[in-house]
Amino acid sequence: MPEPAAVAYGRRLFGDPALSADGRLSCATCHDPLRAFHDGRTLAEGRGAGVRNTPSLLDVADRRWFGWDGAHDSLWAASLAPLVDPREMNMRLEDVAQRVRDDPLRRAAHQAAFGAPTPRDDLELVVQVAKALAAYQATLRSPRTAFDHFRDAVVRGDSQGAARYPLAAQRGLRLFIGEARCSVCHAGPAFTNDEFADIGVPFFVAGGVDAGRHGGLSKLLTSYLNRLGPFNDVGAEADPRALLTRHLKIEPRHFGEFRVPGLRQLTRTAPYMHNGSLATLEEVVRHYDLLDEERLHVDGERILRRLNLRPDQAADLVAFLRTLSD
Repeated sequence: MPEPAAVAYGRRLFGDPALSADGRLSCATCHDPLRAFHDGRTLAEGRGAGVRNTPSLLDVADRRWFGWDGAHDSLWAASLAPLVDPREMNMRLEDVAQRVRDDPLRRAAHQAAFGAPTPRDDLELVVQVAKALAAYQATLRSPRTAFDHFRDAVVRGDSQGAARYPLAAQRGLRLFIGEARCSVCHAGPAFTNDEFADIGVPFFVAGGVDAGRHGGLSKLLTSYLNRLGPFNDVGAEADPRALLTRHLKIEPRHFGEFRVPGLRQLTRTAPYMHNGSLATLEEVVRHYDLLDEERLHVDGERILRRLNLRPDQAADLVAFLRTLSD
């Protein structure tokens, strides 16, 4: 597909309320570009309304699994889901396809993005819409931060540049990668290992429980839109990420596990946790500081433990976390 044209088309679709049944919602309604592609709400208005917090889309192209429960293994499949979910944009496949075909500007942009007339098959056309949305979202990158400048100064041996990084943040960084062991899960450039964990946040919701990764795997492994299905552009055999999907297994430990989020721009994406239950970074640190270890899974490797930080240590850890935002 001609990438620049697909990105431009996806950008237009991202803000287009015509992709919702009532003509009032667009992707940008919940993923507001002015809020680091977050909505600032405790719980999402649409998908999983009253259950889950809206995740930011910054750096989303680097993820392996999508959604708090990992119910999708590609960005385009995760983009298609809210279009047809009755709790979100509430469209039927044929309705999405028709709104592309009936509008001359959308139809022309679609043809430019894919280099061919719009398909006759509704599902094929909507998959292309989702792939254009994914092409745009893949361009959403978090900006550089004070931590990035500090890291680069250390790498090049610039002690003067490194000294500009606040001392409290430096102490917090030592805790993050040392005694507090935060970096076991929040690792790499995006500060996430792209896996799932039970971190002691309650998963009870109105009328039952949120099964988290256990439910996400059930959806992913039975979906014809996963990387093993017919819409994988490179084919399941040639796609190394399809191998990950092929070997997934649902285990009891997955119940109540949720995706480890990246930490970039986290000061702009409050509140925190899969259910938006913690309003501030101070509350997040306090959660791990006073962690109820008895609440965690007893099977598998035990990673988390109470931090038992002194007040000054907790403040230093928050100071470091704040430097991960621009």
